[in-house]
Amino acid sequence: MLDDIDRALLQVLQRDGQTSYAELGSHVGLSASAVNDRLKRLKGKGVLQRITAEVSAAALGREFLVFILVELGDLKQEPEFLDRMRACREVLECHHIAGDYSYLLKLRLTGTGHLERFLSTQVKSIGGIQRTHSIIALSTVKETREVDVSAVGGS
Repeated sequence: MLDDIDRALLQVLQRDGQTSYAELGSHVGLSASAVNDRLKRLKGKGVLQRITAEVSAAALGREFLVFILVELGDLKQEPEFLDRMRACREVLECHHIAGDYSYLLKLRLTGTGHLERFLSTQVKSIGGIQRTHSIIALSTVKETREVDVSAVGGS
């Protein structure tokens, strides 16, 4: 699926999405136009979804990191829950999970009052919510969106 050049391009872009095509090309031995072609191909295959900026949550007053486990007791309410979570700007991630709970949410909030408002207006106001469990992160040792592309097989 990916060759060594694709993997090298993805590794560099994951670390710095502002790297120019010329810089990328010099890193892998290609011209800027060849890099452009490769990246278009990777986007077309769905490997490269987008190149985006990484913003500091703390600098924007959103240093309060919370994970919420949600158990849905009534699956008829699941579409409303999912639509609401997709629309909530506080929700960074929403995962359907195995185990005692149905979903795991990752949120960046301003503090405990924001958490209380989020729970009451966005989660507990939906019928069929059996229970929730909030986990507040005191500090973060590692947080990344980088995917290890070195283990991906050749094309």
